[in-house]
Amino acid sequence: MNSSVVRKKEVIRKIRKTKIALAGNPNAGKSALFNTLTGGHAHVGNWPGVTVEKKEGNFKYKDYKFLITDLPGTYSLSAYSIDERIARDFIIKENPDVVVNVVDATNIERNLYLSLMLLELGTNVVIALNMADILEKKKINIDIEKMSKLLENIPIVLISATKGTGIAKLKDIIIETSSKSSKNFKIDYGKDIEDAISEIETMIKTVGIAGNTRFIALKLLEGDPKIIEEVKKIEGYAVIEVAKEKAREIENIVSEGIETAIIERKYNFISKVAEKCMKGNYGIEEKLTIEDKIDRIITNRILGIPIFAAIMWATFQLTFTLGGWLAGYIDTFVSWFGGISSVWIASIGGPSWLSSFVSDGLIAGVGTVLIFLPNIMILFLLLSFLEDVGYMSRGAFIMDKFMHAIGLPGQSFIPMIIGFGCNVPAVMSTRTISSERDRLLTILINPFISCSARLPIYILFTSIFFKHNQGLVVFSLYTIGILVAVGSAKLFKMTISKLKGPVSPLVMELPHYRWPTFKSLANHMWERSGSFIKKAGTIIALGVVVIWALSSFPGSREYASKGTYIGQLGSFLAPIMKPAGFGFWQAAVALFFGIIAKETVVGTMGALFGNNLSAILPTLFTPLSAYAFMIMSLLYVPCIATVGAIYKETNSYKWTTFSVAYSLFVGWSMAVLIYQIGRFII
Repeated sequence: MNSSVVRKKEVIRKIRKTKIALAGNPNAGKSALFNTLTGGHAHVGNWPGVTVEKKEGNFKYKDYKFLITDLPGTYSLSAYSIDERIARDFIIKENPDVVVNVVDATNIERNLYLSLMLLELGTNVVIALNMADILEKKKINIDIEKMSKLLENIPIVLISATKGTGIAKLKDIIIETSSKSSKNFKIDYGKDIEDAISEIETMIKTVGIAGNTRFIALKLLEGDPKIIEEVKKIEGYAVIEVAKEKAREIENIVSEGIETAIIERKYNFISKVAEKCMKGNYGIEEKLTIEDKIDRIITNRILGIPIFAAIMWATFQLTFTLGGWLAGYIDTFVSWFGGISSVWIASIGGPSWLSSFVSDGLIAGVGTVLIFLPNIMILFLLLSFLEDVGYMSRGAFIMDKFMHAIGLPGQSFIPMIIGFGCNVPAVMSTRTISSERDRLLTILINPFISCSARLPIYILFTSIFFKHNQGLVVFSLYTIGILVAVGSAKLFKMTISKLKGPVSPLVMELPHYRWPTFKSLANHMWERSGSFIKKAGTIIALGVVVIWALSSFPGSREYASKGTYIGQLGSFLAPIMKPAGFGFWQAAVALFFGIIAKETVVGTMGALFGNNLSAILPTLFTPLSAYAFMIMSLLYVPCIATVGAIYKETNSYKWTTFSVAYSLFVGWSMAVLIYQIGRFII
């Protein structure tokens, strides 16, 4: 055979795409490793049939290409939660070449439980012991070779996902493991359970059930509902009955239930592994760590909430202090660009409507929104820092007791924190709440949490009316949003029968404090800011085009005058807004189009008033009515995307309609109350 053909075939063989799945406990560093491997370039979508976020990415190493899927963080593969079902179904059905199990090396005994389940599933596993840098600081040593032997020669690599330590070695081992067949991993559960597994396995093989027979037998013994459902589909009723009978027999022998007995024997195995492989300060608790000392202060039951409030206030203050001067440069550029565009179109003999469309419509509308990009990027940078350093999880812990006092589960605070970025993923994240009642309650109140899309409105009005107190005013808006959310939750718990009942407890793990890398922060900031830019170039641009068209016709009317179509629409809505202090048609129209996307409120004003907002708005608003307008923008109907997310998560037109109607009523009522009461005080 020709040598060039041989070489070509060799290259084709080498560059085949290897499928990798990342599995691990929450806070084990799985997302950090995903970002390190992919360089932060991920494709985000939803898993089939559910609104749970799915992250996929690609990377190349040597002559190999890799497709990597970041599975939801789970503690097991028992399939009791949506996350567990997604992780297990992906591994079984998609059959990745390698499952990289990210393990928090500082907490081996908890993390290895998932590792054992992955190994029992019969997958090609590589264990990535993460946080090597923390191990070094704590003077803990792990005998990697011994641990690998105890786990039947499963490849193990010590890494630090944030520092990049061991990543090249991990990639080499992934390549090596992908070409091997998976191992038949077994834990000895004792004669009683092993005999039962053996008998059920024999029946499984007889019936012809596909898959890892030992894993299926073990799960049938435990009474796993998902496995039982799958076995029923192929008429394996006899197998299920035998498994139930064997489980009853074992429960007569052991003091606890069959599932508890299996779990305990797994942990006994893990304890022996840890004992034989760990050396140093592992397990020593007498000496308080620096983390413990910090947590004693910031999670203190008295100091915790004031510290949290102070940190959030400082975040908003920095957002305006650092972002204000950058926004000024963009504002100057937008004004200049709009002017020269208009002059250029006129110089080439372009029609006046085209000049108006480009300068008054696209550039003024979209440009007015983009002016606030520096502030948004800085806010995301600061929030990413708080999240990566490990503080935001502690915020949920701090607020748990307060949340319980008002009838909300502590778990609800996590979607509320996510809502500071965007209400859509925040509504989706409620799936982590085990109680359906508490989940619905959290969905209904989440739109009141001020998302980043409202920030351009706040920046515009505070820069004009509250120059010296921008951070304080915006902090008050975020605080009011939270207070309205928790107040609504209390009201719903008292008045809606479906939402009455005990509050579910918060169970969460606090991550280690870690100094985030600049690359990680930059990736997070750009990922979130990128969606803002994308929205400005699509949804907001389209909205601005519609607004310009409505402001330009009928052609006999002056642009953006009361006689145009947009003026007529605004005149119809304006009387409703008059009690709130902004009863002119432009404000009504801005709020109307803000339902598409909250940034469109600013885009609408830019399209209607051009680049002279700082001169025109003070003639229409007072500081009091401007504040009332911001309150209305904060609380009234959420954007279309959030409404869609509410419907998808509740699967109910009734609850979606209720959410929209209630938020509209609350937004209008609060704006009216603030304006009317303010008139008597000021």
